[in-house]
Amino acid sequence: MFRFRLAIVMFVSFGFVLSLGVALYLGADEMALHFQHSQTAYETFDDYEQLSQEAYRHFKQRMDRLITANPNSETGVESSKQRLQAAIQALRETAVKEPVIGGEAWVDKPAELERVAHLTAFLEASEYRFEEVERLRLQGKLANAVQALTKFTEEEIDGKFQPLIDAAIDAEREKAKQAKRELESLVRQSRLTAILASVTAALFSLMSGILLMRRFRRPIQALMKGTDEIASGNLEYRIKLDTRDEFAYLASHFNQMAQELEVQQNKLRESRAVLEQRVAERTLELNLLNDELKRMDKARREFLADISHELRTPITVIRGEAEVTLRGEDRSTEEYKDALQRIVELAMQLGKYVNDLLFLARAETAHLQFEWGKVDLTELVGNAVEDFQVMAEERSLSVSFVGPECPVWVRGDKQRLRQVLFILGENACRYSNPGGHISVALWVQGKEASFSLTDRGIGIPSGDLERIFERHFRSDNAQSSRDEGSGLGLPMAKSITKAHGGRVAVESRENSGSTFTVTLPLLPST
Repeated sequence: MFRFRLAIVMFVSFGFVLSLGVALYLGADEMALHFQHSQTAYETFDDYEQLSQEAYRHFKQRMDRLITANPNSETGVESSKQRLQAAIQALRETAVKEPVIGGEAWVDKPAELERVAHLTAFLEASEYRFEEVERLRLQGKLANAVQALTKFTEEEIDGKFQPLIDAAIDAEREKAKQAKRELESLVRQSRLTAILASVTAALFSLMSGILLMRRFRRPIQALMKGTDEIASGNLEYRIKLDTRDEFAYLASHFNQMAQELEVQQNKLRESRAVLEQRVAERTLELNLLNDELKRMDKARREFLADISHELRTPITVIRGEAEVTLRGEDRSTEEYKDALQRIVELAMQLGKYVNDLLFLARAETAHLQFEWGKVDLTELVGNAVEDFQVMAEERSLSVSFVGPECPVWVRGDKQRLRQVLFILGENACRYSNPGGHISVALWVQGKEASFSLTDRGIGIPSGDLERIFERHFRSDNAQSSRDEGSGLGLPMAKSITKAHGGRVAVESRENSGSTFTVTLPLLPST
């Protein structure tokens, strides 16, 4: 498995890094100890130097007091004695706290303590010698006192004390040099260890990277080729890998995905064929309905022509009956009754014809009745947009709708408002250029709701904008673009909108498109 190989490489690399870190940490710890030893050696060296200075200063103070016999020098002797004792104490503490490496003393501590003890004993003995010289001087034996002082200086101070101090300082200097040599050696070893570990880790990483690269180069190429084939539409292509790692698992899923896509594509083809067949059937039905509507329209026109002819006939007959009856003389009552009876029958027939014509006139002039109720504009406009898309497809137009998801309630007649939408939508489709776009929008502002239809068609000349809502008016570019049209749609839409307490407005530029906006009052919220 590729994950197992990668985990081994990561584990070994981590081991290299951890080993290098441990080695550097231990080396740093040893370097810190050697540095501490070096610092201790230099501190001890400084303590011996300080002891030497304080001892000679004290010796000088004692000699000055013996030679000059100045009583004021007593203060200087006591002060130098205290400083000398402090130097001895500091040296003793430094010797006691000497660090240890690997459980063995870094230096010979007994010898160090013995050296400190010898110096302490010498300084204590020197106090007795100075006191003896002081007694000789007080006894008046000045020559003997000077001779004893000279002998003490030559034999004790120069012969014993100075060699002790020099030996101690040389020993501390040698310890400092030894610590420095060991520190430099440890630094070299740490540097060599770091270099070897780094080179080994780099070589291992390089070799592991090369082996892993060779291992998954072929699977990656196979997967890339498979994705290219599937992306180009070749869903029959299958990725072939004979390994048992993650790449084979991924290849099998790619193949399964391609198979499912191929099945879905076949289903889409079948669905498209069924849809095309249904569209063809629906188109045939629409054509049949359209033919039926044409036949009905032709029948209506013939009916109007026939009824006009029939109106003319009863009127002529009524007039003739009345004239004949009025011209006759010595007519009996029965004859007048018969004439009047025929006139009544003809009048009743004429009234029936007039009622039929009045019904048609009311339908054509939009003298319509309204059924008021609560209407959701969001649902109404959304459904109308779906119907617009059917009309727009005939002219290769696209339709989009932007509106709120929540209901927008107004008071009105749902069918009449739908009629307004269809009038505006039909005009937008009729006067749009093929391949254009129609935008439908619905929004709420304050206490009013508005919906608009925007097309990118022939537009309306600026001089005709004030007349487009007049009956039977059509602009010149509309007449040249479409012969059909009676000029009654927009006036009817305006009448319906006005009956709902709203208003309709238009913005248009010739050859750029038009925007019709209908605004209606919202129902008050309860």
